[in-house]
Amino acid sequence: MLIDSHCHLQDPRFDEDRQAVLERARQTGISALVIVGTDLESSRRAVDMADSMENVYAAIGFHPHNAREMTRRDIDALWHLAHSPKVVAIGEIGLDFYRNLSPPDTQRKVFLQQLELAKNLSLPVVVHCRQADKETYEILSVYEEQALPHWPKDRPLGVMHCFAGDLTLALRYIQIGFMISVPGTCTYPKSARICAVAGGIPLRWMAVETDAPYLPPQSQRGQRNEPAYLTETVRRIAELRGEPFEEVTNSTALAVAWLLALGDIGEAAPTSGKSP
Repeated sequence: MLIDSHCHLQDPRFDEDRQAVLERARQTGISALVIVGTDLESSRRAVDMADSMENVYAAIGFHPHNAREMTRRDIDALWHLAHSPKVVAIGEIGLDFYRNLSPPDTQRKVFLQQLELAKNLSLPVVVHCRQADKETYEILSVYEEQALPHWPKDRPLGVMHCFAGDLTLALRYIQIGFMISVPGTCTYPKSARICAVAGGIPLRWMAVETDAPYLPPQSQRGQRNEPAYLTETVRRIAELRGEPFEEVTNSTALAVAWLLALGDIGEAAPTSGKSP
C-alpha cells in the first residue's frame, strides 16, 4: 500500500502521457492518489479525472497564488463540486507570503472562506504555507476550536502539504489535529530540517506526496515529477527512521485513508499490528 496524497495530474504537462504516468504509478505500487486543485478550473478537472478513475480522488480549492481570482460564485461552485463522492478534501488552500502573487489580506480572506466551507462540509483541508508560519498556525489554531465540536470523532482536521517547518512546529500542528505531509525534498542534500521532521513525527500523523509535476526527488532533479517517483521519498524516510520500507508505506497509507475517510483503502491495507 502506498498513497500519493498530493499531486496535480490535471496539469497540462501530463496531457501527452497521462495514462502512461498512471500505469507507471500502479507498477511501482501506488494504490491510490489524490489530485489537488488550485483554482476552479483545475478543481473541476481533478473531479472529472477522479470520477472516471478507480482509486483516484480529488481535493478542490483556490491556492493562495490564485486567491485574488476567487469570487462568491466560485465558493458556491466549490460547494457543488464537493458533493462528488470522489472529493475528499478542500485544498490546496493557505498562505504564501514568499511570492505574494495575491495580496496578503486577500489570501487571508480567501483562506478563511475556504476553511468555513470545509467545516460546513466536514471535509479535511490541504494547507499550503510558505513563509507564513506564524499567521497560518494562528488561523488554524482558531479553526480547531471552531471545527472540533462538530467534527467526526478522532478524524484529523487536515494536512500540512509539503511541510517546510521544523520538528517543533510539526508537533504543534499534530497537537491541534493536522497531519504532516513529507515531499521529495527530504531526498535533497541540504534538507536537514525536513529530514528531522520525517524522522521525528509519529507515522500515524505522516502523509507522503510527490506534488507532481513539482519537487522531484534527488535522482530526478530538473525533470517533471510523477507519482511513480514517490518510492524514492519513502525509502529515504524509512532510512531516516530506521524502519522497513513496507512499514512506512503501509502506515502512511493507513494514515491518509484515516484523514480522507477512504474506508475501502484502509480496509484493504495490510497492517503490522499498528493503525492510526
